Amino acid sequence: MYDRIIRPLLFALPIERAHRLVLLALRVVGWIPGGRWLLDRCCAVHHPSLGREVFGRSFPNPVGLAAGFDRNGDAVRELAALGFGFVEVGTVTPRQQAGNPRPRVFRLERDRALVDRMGFPNRGLERTIQRLRRPRHGLIVGCNIGRNASTPPEEAPHDYLKLFRNLYQYADYFSVKLGCDNASNDRAVYTRRYMLGILQPLFDFRRGQNQYRPILLKVSPDMTDEEIDRVADILIETPLDGVVATDGTRARTGLKTSPEALDDIGAGRLGGAPLTQRAIEIVRRIHTRSGGAYPIIGVGGVMTPDDARAMLKAGADLVQLYTGFVCEGPRLVRDICRALIDEAEELTAMRAAEASMQEPEEAGTDSSAAGHSDAAGKADASPAPAAPAEASSDTTDPAAAPRDAADKL
Repeated sequence: MYDRIIRPLLFALPIERAHRLVLLALRVVGWIPGGRWLLDRCCAVHHPSLGREVFGRSFPNPVGLAAGFDRNGDAVRELAALGFGFVEVGTVTPRQQAGNPRPRVFRLERDRALVDRMGFPNRGLERTIQRLRRPRHGLIVGCNIGRNASTPPEEAPHDYLKLFRNLYQYADYFSVKLGCDNASNDRAVYTRRYMLGILQPLFDFRRGQNQYRPILLKVSPDMTDEEIDRVADILIETPLDGVVATDGTRARTGLKTSPEALDDIGAGRLGGAPLTQRAIEIVRRIHTRSGGAYPIIGVGGVMTPDDARAMLKAGADLVQLYTGFVCEGPRLVRDICRALIDEAEELTAMRAAEASMQEPEEAGTDSSAAGHSDAAGKADASPAPAAPAEASSDTTDPAAAPRDAADKL
């Protein structure tokens, strides 16, 4: 149904209009009594093997929705009913902002990709709090936070701390977005001094709280290996809890879309299939550098179940979808979950087979040992050699034999 009706309808509309229509439809479903239950029955996959325990939180499955889709937390419960194990809202800024002028999101259908230079439009802190106050019934919601575009870089720590402090009781974890615009080149924000200037006030505030909220840093695929290693070192050296890898890329290499069309689109971050390998490489590098001791949420180019499995094998504990969800719809969440269930069942069957193969070997070893024991027992039970004739003639009384032997000694 999605491929034949819903997807052609949505792709016939401008992308932002289609996005608003999807969110409105989800909210309407949520208003209908039993609507979320029916959505869950039709779309979600539940299985014990999908559960994950990450940074102290229990996730029903490892497939989440990345920040940018539900920026204000308007439909988190309905999105969870589609099968997502967690939803990340945002990017949230302290004050409402409209973002960049339209058009600002573009489809690259030949590349299965999107180019985004929206500039973080959102309704601001107060609207997000209103939405996240609603009961969530165990749903895990992360919050991606960033500074307003009008905030100077030197005042950025104040924006992040305000968001963190006011959203602390409503979010289950936080991901920190260092840049202020997804169309700009933010290389300066990945210096150690800038990153610690943003993160340290968050760590200080958290120390005084009764509840613990994990803090993760979202990184860019355009970072150099040196910058990636710097993030991994900060992860090891500070109370930072994990990394979200990665954001969109400014690179345009290897695309099927014509250069002329790309020139017409202009600046923006690209997400989707062209980003898959680079995102997996960064996840693997951070996982290796940090010794696999810290949680990683893998995002960027997860378009198929194989992409999700590759991301998890590279070291990610959880994965997030964005462009893949836009292109494939909720069936991608279902297909990934089913692939992970099949993989878990195959692993269980393999272990059972290995155990059954070891049992006969152990049984064979036991029977061999038993054979040696029986043989030894039979040898012990065999008659003793006959005594010499002169000894037998002297032992008329069985009880005398020991005394005679003693007398001889």
